[in-house]
Amino acid sequence: MALLSVRDLSVVFDTRDGAVRAVNDVSFSLEAGRVLALLGESGSGKSVTLRAILGLHHGPHARVGGEVLVKGRDVNRLGERAREALRGEVVSLVFQEPMTALDPVYTIGAQIAETLARRGLDRTAARARARALLDLVQVPSPERCLASYPHEISGGMRQRAMIAIALACEPALLLADEPTTALDVTVQAQILWLLRDLQKRLDLAVVFVTHDLGVAAEIADFAAVMYGGRIVEQAPIRELFRRPAHPYTAGLMQATVRRGQKGRPLVPIAGSPPSLIALPPGCAFAPRCPLAQDVCATAPPVRAVAMEHTARCHLVA
Repeated sequence: MALLSVRDLSVVFDTRDGAVRAVNDVSFSLEAGRVLALLGESGSGKSVTLRAILGLHHGPHARVGGEVLVKGRDVNRLGERAREALRGEVVSLVFQEPMTALDPVYTIGAQIAETLARRGLDRTAARARARALLDLVQVPSPERCLASYPHEISGGMRQRAMIAIALACEPALLLADEPTTALDVTVQAQILWLLRDLQKRLDLAVVFVTHDLGVAAEIADFAAVMYGGRIVEQAPIRELFRRPAHPYTAGLMQATVRRGQKGRPLVPIAGSPPSLIALPPGCAFAPRCPLAQDVCATAPPVRAVAMEHTARCHLVA
């Protein structure tokens, strides 16, 4: 049984301007010890999908449908206490910007200890565990970091501290919402290497949200490409780069600098992503697609391309 299984997930937010269909019929699964990258432009539904796995969209102005099974338990059918117990102990989240995720009025040590207190550790045991966690994420001066406030350490160290907090309760599934976007290139590479190393050493399953194809190639085993709130293509990461089947995926690759292709002109995707309040009929990418045909005005089927490789497109054949 898959550690994580998302089936026909939909998330709709009710606003004054209308219903925002942020996620539409999204399905994927993830085995223990594997890394899935959710790829796509801003506004494609990646982060909303990630938060739905944690059950964070249950409120008066959000409607969530489908199933999110974590170790066989449907997050959408759990009570709030059960969902809170799930967070941290089974599923944990690393945010994009640790400076806003960390509390500025508490030291790093106090914030890690607060997480550990949920497991019943006393003060001495919590401090020892907090130091061990900072060692695990390769903070060079763990004692100094424990006593520091978030603004007193660098962005890379803050992100390492954020990862330490996420791993404090030894989750089986780690969700990472663009955790390297706010970092410079050198630190970004260090954090990616750290995450991949921790994933292998701890046998973690990871869902990694990114808009950067290069980042996905570095860390992921499998990729799901999202557009207009839907998954339009899924494939093993090497297969995706070797043979993109959906025009949107191909467009992303043409607009990205790739290793070994020096001098190749970048070709941007024309137009803008669709409004999630007024999605076009049929294929949401059709208004931007250079290959669009009349049939694209109808809902595209999910077609098999190869083993574990599917694309939601009329033109795959």
